[in-house]
Amino acid sequence: MQEFKFSIGKEYEGKRLDSFLTNNLEDISRNRIQKLIEEGKIIVNNKKINKNYKLKENDNIIVYIEEAKDIDILPENIPLDIVYEDEDIILINKPQDMVVHPANGHYEHTLVNALMYHCKDNLSGINGIMRPGIVHRIDKDTSGILVVAKNDKAHQGLATQLENHSMNRVYYAVVCNRLKQDKGTIDMPIGRSSIDRKKMAVTEKNSKRAVTHYEVLERFKNHTLIKLKLETGRTHQIRVHMAYIGYPLLGDTVYGSLKQPYKLKGQMLHAKILGFNHPRTNKYMQFETELPEYFKLVLKKL
Repeated sequence: MQEFKFSIGKEYEGKRLDSFLTNNLEDISRNRIQKLIEEGKIIVNNKKINKNYKLKENDNIIVYIEEAKDIDILPENIPLDIVYEDEDIILINKPQDMVVHPANGHYEHTLVNALMYHCKDNLSGINGIMRPGIVHRIDKDTSGILVVAKNDKAHQGLATQLENHSMNRVYYAVVCNRLKQDKGTIDMPIGRSSIDRKKMAVTEKNSKRAVTHYEVLERFKNHTLIKLKLETGRTHQIRVHMAYIGYPLLGDTVYGSLKQPYKLKGQMLHAKILGFNHPRTNKYMQFETELPEYFKLVLKKL
């Protein structure tokens, strides 16, 4: 266990604790700092505090950080639905019920395990051993297309397009209730829920701008098939936005009803179209996947 101590001078009075520590602890993100505060591993004057704490002169801070453990992420021979592949990138049509990358307590049977077997050592190292090649992700219960970088240059090029919102990402979803408007835009900030830390929420507090464009494709008796275009890419963005305006995704037991009709394994959400400039040639490329069988089956029943 590493231990870091700080004594606060007058020049830092009024500054947020998480901001101060982010600037004074190398290679530790603000999100990680906030998590350490929540876990009680950062104390001020021998007391636990909240992440919004503002510093006072003569405050004594102690930060406890567990030393990183070596984790073996092993290649696994898991079949991949490869949409496109070259020396720089690989596009995968991910099935529903597959986790994209390993996390604490879940180091096997992920897309990363499969990619490590298929690509060998040809994956970007920018996101470290837990997320090699992963530029963006989709939820475990969301199916569809995502792009993976085989080298750091490709990773940086794709990440830049994500940051400046030039990547074209289109999803299909089935929502509960009949949407009245044919199309619309939801421009509402998303951040961590103050009620349930495992969930995201529309909130002004510690949030980031989130923009989702939607268009109705077909209306059913009690549901609507819609197409969505992401302008930003916040965690659970589509699920949170649609639930917020009263149209939660069918099958989403986190942001919608706990009932699970049609024997669904999760929300009816498919990443259908992905377009971007190739990181080496700068030529625009666009790929489209078919709706998976589980999606077609529910549409047929509706």
